[in-house]
Amino acid sequence: MMFDKSAQPGREDPATPGALHVAVIMDGNGRWAQNRGWPRLVGHRKGAERVRKLVEACPDLGIRYLTLYAFSTENWKRSTEEVLGLMTLFARYIRREADRMKREGVRLRFIGDRTRLDDDLQALIRWIEAETAENDRVHLSVALNYGGRDEIVRATRAMVQDVAAGTLSAEQISDATISRYLDTRDLPDPDLVVRTSGETRVSNFLLWQAAYAEYVFTPTLWPDFTPATMGTILKDFAVRERRFGGVKT
Repeated sequence: MMFDKSAQPGREDPATPGALHVAVIMDGNGRWAQNRGWPRLVGHRKGAERVRKLVEACPDLGIRYLTLYAFSTENWKRSTEEVLGLMTLFARYIRREADRMKREGVRLRFIGDRTRLDDDLQALIRWIEAETAENDRVHLSVALNYGGRDEIVRATRAMVQDVAAGTLSAEQISDATISRYLDTRDLPDPDLVVRTSGETRVSNFLLWQAAYAEYVFTPTLWPDFTPATMGTILKDFAVRERRFGGVKT
């Protein structure tokens, strides 16, 4: 079912309790490992363990939608060893967590351009998405080979093709229309974006969707990030005044 972007929380109305969408830029895995004299991939494996803990804690934290930035369109610039290791880690995570996600009501989606991923990983992604499609307790989205600009370019190409085919007119294009062509068409926009490791960049993540999101930048490296850390961030988020372009009256 497509999410109704025009009626979602965060436009004029406050977010619906229990439907909080938190997006996380999981940064600092490599540095965490290097600080201990270990290979960077050790940090990525530790980071995957943190993903499991956070997903398990989502219902208690009031998070229904969790989107994680796992691998960007720019991350292909890393060493071949690290890239191959990460792709293996993604496949291993899907296989290892499949039963747990089905049992605990987690729906897993992947956003990003899949065409550059190898055929086996693409098949595995399609399989886990189908296996968890009926789950509704926690909606976990993993951004894999994802970039906000790339996503907008792909959406624009699709709209141009539909205009050329006569199924869409230029006059019909609105912000809601554009949202329906994005990878996140089935998701509400994020309420909160968290970046770990002390970096204060958005790094091409959910550029369209996070237009009115609140941001938190924490010095905690991702492998040290716990559900308790998220709980503290959410307490601060709960007292923020979100005006969405308006003024306090």
